[in-house]
Amino acid sequence: MEKTNFSAQDLAILNSKKALKMMLGSGDKFSPEKTLRSIKYENELERLQIRLIELQNWVIEQKKRVCILFEGRDAAGKGGAIRRITNYLNPRFYQVYALPQPSATELGQWYFQRYVNKLPNPSEIVLFDRSWYNRAVVEPVNDFCTHEEYERFMQEVNYFEDMLTNDGIILIKIYISITKEEQQARFDEMESNPLKRWKITAVDLEAQALWDQYTDYKKTMFLKTNTEKNPWIIIDANRKAKARIEIIKTILEKVPFEN
Repeated sequence: MEKTNFSAQDLAILNSKKALKMMLGSGDKFSPEKTLRSIKYENELERLQIRLIELQNWVIEQKKRVCILFEGRDAAGKGGAIRRITNYLNPRFYQVYALPQPSATELGQWYFQRYVNKLPNPSEIVLFDRSWYNRAVVEPVNDFCTHEEYERFMQEVNYFEDMLTNDGIILIKIYISITKEEQQARFDEMESNPLKRWKITAVDLEAQALWDQYTDYKKTMFLKTNTEKNPWIIIDANRKAKARIEIIKTILEKVPFEN
């Protein structure tokens, strides 16, 4: 077996109380390499979460409005990433929306209206766990909208987003990407875990069979809505921890806050 060489910094981390507690709790599955990765991830996550608090303070003080969209396939990790972002933020100044299916009244409204009603107020950050881009991918794939409604959305969405950013809203569009194999592995893990089984929906159960259709609509979405002013940021999320770090770094980079 090849011997692993740890740096002096790595050894210091492995000798910390946090690492020793983690290793003792792992039992027969003890692995110094895995422990080291976990501790480094937690330390980096904590550092970035402190920066997010600084960002939120700037948003509050400067009365800025920040709107962050999270899109991606089912089981990509949108909810988990949002939880890490908001974990230590002041709850009075942020909102998370995962809107349910539209009501009968909302079906008769302008499509964007239910989202306009949730846009950030001054000093507020709003995070959408799926957004108006439902109509770009999920709805047409699952026949939840007509072809005419889809085409109208694709013609209007760039103008809609330009109106938001022209009015001063900081808009960040994040797409969390996973492979077909990784999605299936996550579905299998959810089904085998009684604490996570509730997450699986009827739409999720069709996701693998409709993978290629989702891909086609996703490509069209990127082609037509990845504008210079409001671009998509695509995050590879096969490794959840790495993806969460990259997502937070992206937000810190896109919001021009001051220390």
